[in-house]
Amino acid sequence: MSTVIIAEAGVNHDGSLEKALALVDVAADAGADIVKFQSFKADRIASRSAVKAAYQQRTTDAGESQHAMLARLELSDPMLERIMAHAAQRNIEFLSTPFDTESLAALCSRGVKRLKLGSGELTNAPLLVAAGRSGLPVLLSTGMGTLGEVEQALGALAVGYLATEPHRVAFAKVLGEERTWQILREKVTLLHCTTQYPAPPEDANLRAMETMRTAFGLAVGYSDHCLGVTVSVAAVARGAAVIEKHFTLDSKAPGPDHAASLEPRDLATLVAMIRETERALGDGRKQPRASEAGNMSVARKSVVAALPIRIGEKFTAENITTKRPGSGRSPFEWYDLIGQTAMRDYVVDDLI
Repeated sequence: MSTVIIAEAGVNHDGSLEKALALVDVAADAGADIVKFQSFKADRIASRSAVKAAYQQRTTDAGESQHAMLARLELSDPMLERIMAHAAQRNIEFLSTPFDTESLAALCSRGVKRLKLGSGELTNAPLLVAAGRSGLPVLLSTGMGTLGEVEQALGALAVGYLATEPHRVAFAKVLGEERTWQILREKVTLLHCTTQYPAPPEDANLRAMETMRTAFGLAVGYSDHCLGVTVSVAAVARGAAVIEKHFTLDSKAPGPDHAASLEPRDLATLVAMIRETERALGDGRKQPRASEAGNMSVARKSVVAALPIRIGEKFTAENITTKRPGSGRSPFEWYDLIGQTAMRDYVVDDLI
């Protein structure tokens, strides 16, 4: 299966519809499968006293509150509808991350195919339950989380999917039921993530994808906040089913995420490198590939005469050797030939 590539526009539209539509075009032109935005209302996501993260203070007005920053970056309902319509025209799937239950419901009402929940919602039980109750597939980012917190989040999603009464005890109890894991395997993909912008490559910890795959038996992917494309490509080589990567029209623009995002040309490069990596991974069967079959007789060796050999002489370790081409007896027959009698004359380099 091909890796699902999510081009994360996020809030890199800066509150501008024109930029948002241009970001859809960039994602489509790059060959991404999905273009993703973020759906929230500042009043529902952050209190007016909430401070910004350190990286946000570096890339935006440090004196501005988180609430004020988010208010500037909201997508109105009319903007959202225009963006979705444009994505449909460009034949690229639209996706948006909800940060509150109202935004989640609004996305569901507009017919999105799946939901993506950010790492900050890993412990947001009401939103997790609401996501499960939507019945839609969920991509769940797990940045900042422990394995135990991921398990707890899966319990909340399962309670939603199974329409069970939500409660902390229910979140744990439901995970003991086989039907739970059947639906989680069908519906949920866990995205490993390092919640820092940009994330240091040494903190990427890609092996955690395998840890989660082994622990829960679910599909895993990677939401990449590192600079460049290397870590995303490495994640594909380690079996990521989904790659999510921020992109922007201009990485030097002011705003919380621009500096950690790929520019259009780099996004196209990432898509191309992921597709090449997928082709390179192959089917896992160890056998000659079509492209190398013609070189077998050239590169391999055969048993040949090392010295002139007369009919009736015995083959010895001194009068036979192995040389290219590989079109004669395999060197694995060497030990069977030693001591046998030559049935004809041989000159040096004759195939035995």
